[in-house]
Amino acid sequence: MQNSLSLNKNTRKPFLNKEIKTRIKLMRGIYLLALLPVLHTIIFKYGAMYGIIIAFKDYNPVAGILKSPWNGFEHFQFLFNTPSLWQLVRNSLRLSFLGLIFGFPSAVVFAILINELRNISYKKVVQTISYLPHFLSWVVIGAMVKMLLSTDKGPINMLIASLGWEKIPFLATPNIFIGTLVVSDIWKNMGWGSIVYLAALTSINQYLYDASDIDGATRFQKIRYINIPSLVPVMTILLILRIGSIMDLSFDQIFNLYNPLVYDVADIFDTYVYRIGLINMQYDYSTAIGLFKTLVGLILLLITNGIVRKVSDYALW
Repeated sequence: MQNSLSLNKNTRKPFLNKEIKTRIKLMRGIYLLALLPVLHTIIFKYGAMYGIIIAFKDYNPVAGILKSPWNGFEHFQFLFNTPSLWQLVRNSLRLSFLGLIFGFPSAVVFAILINELRNISYKKVVQTISYLPHFLSWVVIGAMVKMLLSTDKGPINMLIASLGWEKIPFLATPNIFIGTLVVSDIWKNMGWGSIVYLAALTSINQYLYDASDIDGATRFQKIRYINIPSLVPVMTILLILRIGSIMDLSFDQIFNLYNPLVYDVADIFDTYVYRIGLINMQYDYSTAIGLFKTLVGLILLLITNGIVRKVSDYALW
């Protein structure tokens, strides 16, 4: 019996074999860099989930989270009976789908156009300029948009007035404000969003282009039959992730651009939570609203992934 135990002990495989240990040692710098975002996710994403229980309590900041009394689903019942809920859902879904319809394809089209440029220097300049708005905060972008669209001395309205037309209050007219949000979001994120698609295009086998040249394919035919099919897996994954976060609109963008005149079309969950939670200090109710928004996003993610799994092989799981 002792011999068999010692034999099993000696033949047991180590948790980390020599090859893995060598790889970790050689790439320890990269693993240390990867450790930072992992810790950030654990602390600020998973650790913060402890606060979800506030949604089921009558939260008292003095008593703390654990000592505050439970109230069951009262906050959710109040939320579902609030007329503002359906306005928030409508606004969030409308803005998200408009951004999905116009913003998502814009990055793909831009990546294909950049890939077709043959002048390397010009290509780099265009890429750099297109990436720049992504690194500017919405505070800066919002100030620029307000300056450009101002009815007082805004260049766009001055041009409209010089043509003999009436000035347009872009940021005070509900329907026009929606278009302003969509266009400004495309301008800010289109270049940065094209990076993934450019990487996928550069990985296409050159033999496919050589074969298409022999067959006499035009550049448009190469885009249609080589580039776009090669982008489909990446597009599918990003589309699933985009729909999964469809309720997570850019709070910074809307907060820096909207005003009470457009609340009916621009007020979303995040801005409503900001007013209820931070301004009115109803922390428990605002947490319930945020939890409901997260559950809606999770359901949309599961539905989208299930549909993609049935019609293609590019689902997340």
